[in-house]
Amino acid sequence: MDANEILDYCLSKKAVTESFPFDNETLVLKVDTKMFLLMGLERQPLSINVKTDPEWSAELREQYSQIEGAYHMNKTHWNSVAVDGLKRDLILKLIDQSYDLVFKSLTKKSRELINNS
Repeated sequence: MDANEILDYCLSKKAVTESFPFDNETLVLKVDTKMFLLMGLERQPLSINVKTDPEWSAELREQYSQIEGAYHMNKTHWNSVAVDGLKRDLILKLIDQSYDLVFKSLTKKSRELINNS
C-alpha cells in the first residue's frame, strides 16, 4: 500500500481528521481528538505508527521484522510498521484495530455523537 491508499482508507472512517501538529512531514490522523495513526510522508520506505493490543504487539514483533516498538511513543501500545513487504490485509487490520482502540477510549458522549452522525 502507498500513502494515498492508507490516507483514503483512514478518511473513510467516521470522524477522522488529518493534521500536521509536529512538523510538515508527519501526518497525524485522529478520531475525534485522539491520534490513531501517524505517517511519515517523506520517509522511505513508508512507515506508519499504529496503536495495537499489547499482546498482539508482542506477537507481531516476533513474526514480522517490519514491525517494532514506535519511536517516541509508548512501545507497549504503539508499533511502527514499515509497510513494504506486508500484505494489504494485515495493514488494514492494523489500521482498523488502532482506530477501534482509540475510538473505545473516547468518552461515551463522543462515541455516541460519532455513531449518530
